[in-house]
Amino acid sequence: MTTGTVKPSEDANTHFGFSTVRETDKEKLVHEVFEKVAGRYDLMNDLMSGGLHRLWKDAMVAWLAPPKTRPWLHIDMAGGTGDIALRAIAAGGPDCRTCVMDINPHMLGEGRKRIAKAGLEDRIGFAAGNAEHLPAPDSSADAYTIAFGIRNVTHIDQALAEAYRVLKPGGRFLCLEFSQVDVPGLDAIYDAFSFTVIPAMGKVVTGDGAPYRYLVESIRKFPDQDSFAELIREAGFARVKYRNLTGGVAALHSGWKI
Repeated sequence: MTTGTVKPSEDANTHFGFSTVRETDKEKLVHEVFEKVAGRYDLMNDLMSGGLHRLWKDAMVAWLAPPKTRPWLHIDMAGGTGDIALRAIAAGGPDCRTCVMDINPHMLGEGRKRIAKAGLEDRIGFAAGNAEHLPAPDSSADAYTIAFGIRNVTHIDQALAEAYRVLKPGGRFLCLEFSQVDVPGLDAIYDAFSFTVIPAMGKVVTGDGAPYRYLVESIRKFPDQDSFAELIREAGFARVKYRNLTGGVAALHSGWKI
């Protein structure tokens, strides 16, 4: 199990999409991407998934299965716009609560507006937080989810260690992320769509295709399904499993703190 806190190093490099950058610069660069797309984040996911992200999120919450009859506290990391939180609260009972955490204040602002419009401020809260240094006590949450966020983290192992730390014994980790296509022929089609169509659509919609190029590249740099499952095990989680969605375009990974 990974322990301790990893700080960005002035001398160490990491990837930002296909570019190599200093670790100390990546967080700022990722922040700038989401600052640009915050107001149209869900539209961005529609563009990148052809609208399928909505079904994938439904599948995520169905597998999460929030309880109907007992108190339950859920942390949704990188959940700025409240998409997963709204689904989790709708699926669970009256004693279910969600804390949405995100490092980006622009994303949190979008989420607060949605939750206020839904009248759910008493059940869904918000906190600014870095996935590598969560503002939550040890063993405090029943579930931790992260959707389309962990590939933007500088140290994935540290983010997984933090997820393990804040979960209670018996707590559930669930991650939805773009992954590696495992259907022959679909991979070539998906690559062509990703590298040509998505940035072009992003430029039309937002006036800037660069954030979308980064997001497409970040998918290709993320570990494949089995490699990511192994990272989850190394963080201490047990009963680690994954489910491919749409031929591996996305994947759900699950683990338990035993």
